[in-house]
Amino acid sequence: MFNSILVVCTGNICRSPIAERLLKIKLPNKVIESAGTGALVEHPADDSAIAVSQKHNLSLDGHSGQKFTAKLAMKYDLILVMDKGHIEKISQIYPQARGKTMLLGYWLNEMEIPDPYRKSLEAFEYVYQLIDQACDSWVEKLNV
Repeated sequence: MFNSILVVCTGNICRSPIAERLLKIKLPNKVIESAGTGALVEHPADDSAIAVSQKHNLSLDGHSGQKFTAKLAMKYDLILVMDKGHIEKISQIYPQARGKTMLLGYWLNEMEIPDPYRKSLEAFEYVYQLIDQACDSWVEKLNV
């Protein structure tokens, strides 16, 4: 049913690259990419995101920020976002995507995942843990 997933955050350098890489490991038979509603296009992942990910043996090597567009949205069966503001932004850019757009933290009481950009390593660690839990909850639902 859901063979392709697009993970979206704001800048596409912190949260969505982490979620993209975790989901690629947990769902190896799915096509998974990430993008940002206000992406830092062609930027690598944030240094703090890289550091926290490396601590958990997750590589963000080769990541390059890309902007969320209607054309990109059309390619995916499911779009997972970090907060409700992203749902609204996606609905403005490509209203047809609204029905396939959900919170990454949907199965965790519709939790929104805060943006750790320019915050402490502890904030990035907290967000990493939330993303990991949220990804696990999606894996459980998608593998039923």
